[in-house]
Amino acid sequence: MSLIGRLLKANPSAQVSDMLTGYFVIPSAKAGFIYPAFRGLFGGGGGNIAPTNVIDYFNIESTGNATDFGDLTAVREALAGCASSTRGLFGGGYGASQSNVIDYVTIATTGNATSFGTLPSARYFLGSCSSSTRGIFGGGNTIGSGFQNIDYVTIATTGNATSFGNLTQAGYYISGCSSPTRGIFGGRDAGSIVDTIDYITIASTGNATDFGDMTRAGQAYGSCSSSTRGLFGGGYLSGADSNIIEYVTIATTGNATDFGDLTTSRVTIAGVSSPTRGVFSPGGATNTVDYVTIASTGNAIDFGDLTVARGYLSGCSEGHGGI
Repeated sequence: MSLIGRLLKANPSAQVSDMLTGYFVIPSAKAGFIYPAFRGLFGGGGGNIAPTNVIDYFNIESTGNATDFGDLTAVREALAGCASSTRGLFGGGYGASQSNVIDYVTIATTGNATSFGTLPSARYFLGSCSSSTRGIFGGGNTIGSGFQNIDYVTIATTGNATSFGNLTQAGYYISGCSSPTRGIFGGRDAGSIVDTIDYITIASTGNATDFGDMTRAGQAYGSCSSSTRGLFGGGYLSGADSNIIEYVTIATTGNATDFGDLTTSRVTIAGVSSPTRGVFSPGGATNTVDYVTIASTGNAIDFGDLTVARGYLSGCSEGHGGI
């Protein structure tokens, strides 16, 4: 989104005098600059409950409980979500069986999801990331074996996903986030739990490249990002559920660094973000949603609750770091 577009979305009362020349009047500092009400969506899930089709939404820049958005086209858990500034996508997962379904919603409205297309292979516990134009789905479980393929779609259209390349290691319980140019995939079960971080260039196609290592071997993180930092929170580490949050600088390569802690330990969670905030979903029987300020480090703060306590869910937002 252009600078003018972001300013107008942030403050619709700004006076745009000439859109062709780009001349505009900045809102008065007395009024204060308020970030847009970026929406975060959490869809599907299960774990402590039967798989569900529920989609919740909330304003990332505020705090409070989530509101019902609508339903996925089918109940499923262990799916993956990604988004542009207008559309949210939910792909794969497990309901009555493993799924190759991709659904989409228009983030600014509410309502039930619509069929978008399919993944080349049905799978669950996959990871995802996106730019403003492309949605990427990587890894997953295909009933007992890790999946190595990465697929992509063009978010503004509908249709089936196309092969992008391969991860450095096949695996599932994998998590993804992105900048406008790079996609990052962290952690996974690759036959054993590993600390691997991969990266791709979203606008191209090809195999992933080694980025560095997580602070420890782990899987089933919640992940989110600004345009510069990628965060991985919670997960299953060293034989137990974790409350650890770690981060990487997406434009460089290197190992992850400790960021802080979630309010509770949790696994099989999801993350969404605005340009400034990261929000982490509940996991299992907990209903707690946490948030952090991405540009700083420190412990998470309670945000509110989802409409239904659950884990194995996915998230997307209209203001994440890939846009």
